[in-house]
Amino acid sequence: MRDQKPAVFMDRDGTLILDRGYLRSPDDVVFYRQTIDALRMLQLKFDIFIISNQSGIAKGFQSVEETENVNRHIVNELALSGISVKDFYYCPHRREDNCRCMKPRPFFAHKAAADYGVPLSCSFSVGDHPHDVELANNFGGVGVYLLTGHGGKHVSELRKDVFVAKNILAASRHIM
Repeated sequence: MRDQKPAVFMDRDGTLILDRGYLRSPDDVVFYRQTIDALRMLQLKFDIFIISNQSGIAKGFQSVEETENVNRHIVNELALSGISVKDFYYCPHRREDNCRCMKPRPFFAHKAAADYGVPLSCSFSVGDHPHDVELANNFGGVGVYLLTGHGGKHVSELRKDVFVAKNILAASRHIM
């Protein structure tokens, strides 16, 4: 049964965890210290999804199995802190592959809407790249940009009306 709860679609690297390049092992995962508190707050009103571009798979820097082990570790660690991730989607392609699932294309947001009844117009996308904000625009929601990860490098590429947060906790407070 669909619960019609709005969602927050979180980026992975540079948003929930430190961006340490192409992760091949759960041992490489380092959560931002604000991640747990931020997600606990959000899950009071929103379902949490993770959408991540993982082009390192297509580039040969990491395998599907390594990526899935890292993703599973993230979900399990969050669950130990009482945070439920509704689903974790990732794109394994390179940008030049022109696939349908790489952000900012809304493929995975539409999948969440179809599979879980997510009302996209009152949902959010949070991340440290302009494509995370564009993702929200493309599914009819609201994008929130973070200065963590690569955020500081790309902030000048944003439209003036985009909310910019210093970290995930500030973003979560804004969303709530």
